[in-house]
Amino acid sequence: MSPDGQSPVLTAPSGPTAMVFGAGTLPAGHWFDEHEHPQHQIAWAARGVLTVETVGGHWVLPPTRALWIPGGTTHRTGTLDGALMHGIYLAPERTPVTYPAPTMLRVDRLMHELFLHLTADTTTGAQRERAEAVVFDLLDPVDVIPIGAPAPGEPRTRRVADILRADPSDQRTLAELAAAVAISPRTLARGFLAETGITFGQWRTQVRLAASLPLLASGLPVARIATRVGYATPSAYIAAFHREVGVSPARYFTR
Repeated sequence: MSPDGQSPVLTAPSGPTAMVFGAGTLPAGHWFDEHEHPQHQIAWAARGVLTVETVGGHWVLPPTRALWIPGGTTHRTGTLDGALMHGIYLAPERTPVTYPAPTMLRVDRLMHELFLHLTADTTTGAQRERAEAVVFDLLDPVDVIPIGAPAPGEPRTRRVADILRADPSDQRTLAELAAAVAISPRTLARGFLAETGITFGQWRTQVRLAASLPLLASGLPVARIATRVGYATPSAYIAAFHREVGVSPARYFTR
């Protein structure tokens, strides 16, 4: 965050065609600070699982998914276990396709190979133009409900939020967490509702489900995921996921 409280604007260099590619290996646990780009961006990982957080949601991206991030959208990107990230930046004035909000995209085998082709140093300008035209034709939005909850700003409420984000399996009650930060349970409950727009219980559910998505994308069994994010049984986790998202965990990345 910049000194004036605004997210820094990071401008990617322009290129001869609509798209500019950057690629790099992110170590486990790495997060880029909150920022935005004037260009549109497609965030994608050729290996591993990326997570992108925006004001509107929490997006988890295995190699079969990418995220369109409109220019000017504040976001932060990271990975739980490491990833080979490709940042694809698109000049708005040269881009024939756009989405007004963050949009998950399907990455099938053909799109995967096109992204790698466009990243290669040996790809000529003419080849780039032809490949980019195919990419624009093949962009395929995936209809999903983003999962996640905004962080409260009041210091003591934020401390509770940080505790639960760091360990979603923490089983302490609202009263116990309030005592840990020296405020009353009623004040804590009011703080979550006023600052996030949802109740403490709803916020906690969203955080647990968001924490489960990278584990789900990596193929971890549901029984182990449920325990790691605070559910006593796999059925309780599946029920909460289906209630909030509208599909089962098994279908979230396969639709």
